[in-house]
Amino acid sequence: MLDLAIRNGLVIDGTGSPGQLGDVGVRDGRIVAVGEIADEALEEVDATGLVVAPGFVDVHTHFDAQVFWDSTLSPSPLHGVTTIIGGNCGFTIAPLTPDDGDYLMRMLARVEGMPLASLQEGVPWNWSTFGEYLDAIDGTLMPNAGFLVGHSALRRVVMGERSVGEAASDQELQAMKDLLAESIEAGGLGFSSSWAKTHNDAEGDAVPSRHASEHELVELCSVLRNTGAVALEFIPTVERFDQDVYQLLTDMSVAADRPLNWNVIFANARQSDAIEEKLQASNYAARQGGRVIALTAPMPAESRLCFESGFLLDTLHGWAEPMALANDEKLALFADPIRRAELNEAAQQPSAFRGLARWERLTVGEVTNEDLKHFEGRTIGDIADEFGQTPWDTLCEIVVADDLKTGFYPPAAGDNDESWALRQALWNDDRCLIGASDAGAHLDFLATFNYSTYLLAAARDRGLLSLEVAVHKLTDAPARLYGLKHRGRIEEGWWADLVVFDPHKVAPKEIEVREDLPGGAWRLYGEAVGIDHVFINGKQAVEDGQFTDARPGTLLRAGRDTDPVSATG
Repeated sequence: MLDLAIRNGLVIDGTGSPGQLGDVGVRDGRIVAVGEIADEALEEVDATGLVVAPGFVDVHTHFDAQVFWDSTLSPSPLHGVTTIIGGNCGFTIAPLTPDDGDYLMRMLARVEGMPLASLQEGVPWNWSTFGEYLDAIDGTLMPNAGFLVGHSALRRVVMGERSVGEAASDQELQAMKDLLAESIEAGGLGFSSSWAKTHNDAEGDAVPSRHASEHELVELCSVLRNTGAVALEFIPTVERFDQDVYQLLTDMSVAADRPLNWNVIFANARQSDAIEEKLQASNYAARQGGRVIALTAPMPAESRLCFESGFLLDTLHGWAEPMALANDEKLALFADPIRRAELNEAAQQPSAFRGLARWERLTVGEVTNEDLKHFEGRTIGDIADEFGQTPWDTLCEIVVADDLKTGFYPPAAGDNDESWALRQALWNDDRCLIGASDAGAHLDFLATFNYSTYLLAAARDRGLLSLEVAVHKLTDAPARLYGLKHRGRIEEGWWADLVVFDPHKVAPKEIEVREDLPGGAWRLYGEAVGIDHVFINGKQAVEDGQFTDARPGTLLRAGRDTDPVSATG
């Protein structure tokens, strides 16, 4: 007797091979039969006209805090995600000391767009070691979940306030290496870090990892060699890559003997030369015995700017400190014509994201002040023309009247035929991995948590990938990169992480605002259509687009739940 039989579906096994009509049988959480199955089952699912695929694997999330207030890790499983990897960009909340919790939560609120009230009310902050953090969530989650060990947390625990602004001594570096080794031994899947200029803490200063030397980064990566760790993740810069970046990525991978994935490519044909320049990092590393992989998002870059959080706006020249001000001070700044004129003048200076300062192009999204509702959906330029003002003064008046909470949307970048052709090429480039969802982070800024259903819909509607290849990109490809043992394929003996979906309908639903976070905070949220069933370790987690009460996820620990991974294959 089987526990579960999914019958009459188009079984796409994740390897890229052509789909085959047949059944999938499950017992004790594992796949025990594939093909024509006569055995009866306690639970039967008729998948006629539907696809049966492996569960999707999302390697770039920031669910590290959400695990405590939302054990479903919503909305990811609604989009077919059965396994997530957290702890990216150096931003973990373990290891921890009693003196570091306040700094780390305020850093996360700033750099990853997690509401501070939610972090304060929804997270216990009562562990010390990385292992204790893992133990606290083991057995509580809906999807499978593994976590990298974050550089900023390591640096803060070892160096305290000196982690921002100072180099590590030899003794401090050794202490960080020992703490990283201990965290990996406890189950950490690898090491993550960031040098991105967009990553600033609550005071507007560069986060701890940005103060690390190349030597520190490479030494920490060397800890992974000869351990169960499987992955490195790093953001070297948000600007162009040069020879120094190529060599650093290579040295990190070689020191660890692990693949390194960096974040992120959003395809835009206007930047095709710069993108190819960045992809050369993979070729460069391969020649020296390393492996470097780029994460690429499957959708055009769409973001929501908010002057309350200030994320991304703080990359404008001279804006880091103003965007870190308390709300009352920030309101006073934008209400003062002289001070805000100075701020606008600074914004026009060269910086990586100077294009954000083309205020007339921003579209007003959500407002909280009812008196401003008639501005929603209109551009700042249009409103400014109506009132005979400059776009900047118009923007500031709306921001002040809405208590900093207005959402502003720049034009989507890369939504043209040339960019879609580039996107298709990137999807098929073995130097790239589709991912970069950032699920769990930037809750008021990004809605890329739906990357999996977006990819399936775009591949279908635009004819960019076969269904079998699209499924492979979402399942076996990321699972093999991270060495996830017996996950990512439909194969006898492998874990029964399965998605049953309608290939003709699958797509993300419209994004909405949902007020469901601790402390009364809100987030951007979106469900899916065409995802009929999601099974995790053989238990149904999503049925007809809705969560069940099951929490069958495995807390993935290095060595126990992973196969060895090497930079050289």
